[in-house]
Amino acid sequence: MAQKLWEKSVQVDHDVERFTVGRDREMDLYLAPYDILGSLAHINMLQSIGLLTADELEKLTAELRQIYHETQAGTFTIEEGVEDVHSQVELLLTRRLGDMGKKIHSGRSRNDQVLVDLKLFTRARLHRLVEGVEHLFTTLIDQSERYKTVLMPGYTHLQVAMPSSFGLWFAAYAESLVDDLIVMQAAYRVCNRNPLGSAAGYGSSFPLDRTRTTDLLGFESMDYNVVYAQMGRGKTERLVASAIASVAATLAKLAFDACLYNSQNFGFIKLPDAFTTGSSIMPHKKNPDVFELTRAKCNKLQALPYQITLIANNLPSGYFRDLQIIKELFLPAFDELEECLHMVDLMMAQIEVNTHIIDDPRYNYMFSVEEVNRRVQAGVPFRDAYKQVGLEIEAGQFTPDKHIAHTHEGSIGNLCNDRITALMQQTVASFDFDRAQRAEARLLGLQND
Repeated sequence: MAQKLWEKSVQVDHDVERFTVGRDREMDLYLAPYDILGSLAHINMLQSIGLLTADELEKLTAELRQIYHETQAGTFTIEEGVEDVHSQVELLLTRRLGDMGKKIHSGRSRNDQVLVDLKLFTRARLHRLVEGVEHLFTTLIDQSERYKTVLMPGYTHLQVAMPSSFGLWFAAYAESLVDDLIVMQAAYRVCNRNPLGSAAGYGSSFPLDRTRTTDLLGFESMDYNVVYAQMGRGKTERLVASAIASVAATLAKLAFDACLYNSQNFGFIKLPDAFTTGSSIMPHKKNPDVFELTRAKCNKLQALPYQITLIANNLPSGYFRDLQIIKELFLPAFDELEECLHMVDLMMAQIEVNTHIIDDPRYNYMFSVEEVNRRVQAGVPFRDAYKQVGLEIEAGQFTPDKHIAHTHEGSIGNLCNDRITALMQQTVASFDFDRAQRAEARLLGLQND
């Protein structure tokens, strides 16, 4: 069994090891490529302050890049008895390069190592989420434009209320995604600060060049105060989880609408047969399982910030092992939201819209407000017009005029989809993903300075 990095002469009890390691080896596979990126920047800095020679830097860099390629090829594993990804990478370097491999840990702790791993992982996965959100946004705007003249009922209290349209319905969720990305942009900026060099949370007597590692890793700035850098563990995850929950809330509401509108009693939309499942005893059933599962998964994701809060809420400053449990909740959440975004995008692109909903007389009364407004425009005081139309409805004498003429910004006849799209483009551009990608490519030797 491999010895732990921190073990001296006494081996830890087997049950204690099993309990304390938990799912760390499994979770750390998410972090493996980012641990290597952090190490590449760290050794570059170590050589600049004289703790590694130029020859050692060259050999360590080449080997770390090789290990990185192994993580991308799926051949990297954390061996049984090895505690975590940090230990595994150092073990591989030592096997391949001898004692030189043991030098990479100078000036850092596993505390700041996992901090930088988590921030690099989160930064990369937020990039993927933004791309997924942007793709769904485009689908929704396209569908809004395609069906912008198709009217549908709008509801308050689940009662038929006023005319709406599929143009409004699709674009409403598109604009919601813009606000979700504004929240995510704030979380990204908190994430995009460098904790490396804070060591165990109290700095180091080595003359570390933290500005250098900040630039090498493409961070916007560093977490300057070393105690705060450590305190940021859990806080960063909670803020990012809140952004994830915001997107999830939009998807969950959209999924609920889709389930409702797909049901026979509504019949507003129809899902392609390939996207539905049947019943074991009812041959007519076509169930919207994808949307139902999306709703459940996204409701679960909305609990994530509260779970993280409850784990980290009563911890004082400094590092505590409690924080390890956050990884088990946080890291897989990105996979789950990405999958939901993909499936909702797929479904939204292919749903069929009922273009004759308002032909059904059950929706006649939703045009009552339109009639009130027409009479007001003709000079009738609003209260009088309201009463006139109300009495006609009570007497069964109301005849709707289904011509809609809404022209103000954001209404049926003026969706402002161009402005919503511009706001989305502006929000996406504010993330500045290119800076991080260029820095990581340089560390991996894929791009020259």
